[in-house]
Amino acid sequence: MEDLKLHGFWYSPFTMRVVWTLKLKGLSYENIEEDRFNKSPQLLEYNPVHKKTPVLVHGGKPICESMIIVQYIDELWPQNSLVPHDSYERAQARFWVAYSEQMVPALPALIQSNSAEEKEKAVQKAWENFKVLEDHCLADKRKFFGGDKINIVDIAIGSFFVFFVTIEDLKQVKILVAEKFPLLHLWFDNFKNAPVIKENFPDREKMLATMKPFLERRLASS
Repeated sequence: MEDLKLHGFWYSPFTMRVVWTLKLKGLSYENIEEDRFNKSPQLLEYNPVHKKTPVLVHGGKPICESMIIVQYIDELWPQNSLVPHDSYERAQARFWVAYSEQMVPALPALIQSNSAEEKEKAVQKAWENFKVLEDHCLADKRKFFGGDKINIVDIAIGSFFVFFVTIEDLKQVKILVAEKFPLLHLWFDNFKNAPVIKENFPDREKMLATMKPFLERRLASS
């Protein structure tokens, strides 16, 4: 058994990335659930620079930043590889992983939107990112971003889409519109229903119950 410990918040998209990777690799680990508002001294010791989760501890040594952790796991445990063997395809995968970070600003913008105008503006911003993925990353109608199997791009982008669909419920707004983004909508269905992902997909009601007070706090402070 590998000496692996994961410090994170179960509802964090960044922690989800690491959990899915560990599960896809069939690795056992100790889960250490952190309190977002009262982080453990251990976590602060392991990540003194950013003081953020997730942190994977392997043999007592910490690795920080979600996609760095995902790549570390993938390099060390080659089963069910998450990156293409072809050098060009591997470079393309890394490009889309980097692009996924451009979706981060859309999440707080949607969460903090109050008026219909603010909400519409935030949705339009998310749609700009969705259109890029629809037109340039899924145009060949592949099942996953990695083709027939899940790869590192699915992990990176899928974690954010968990939040987009949660925000849909919280804010009573449709973001992932099937008619507007049919390929992206189909991809997300394929992704969330893949056996390992489905078994480790956050519960919808639990996500809503967790995110609702967080949303209320953000709105109250804005």
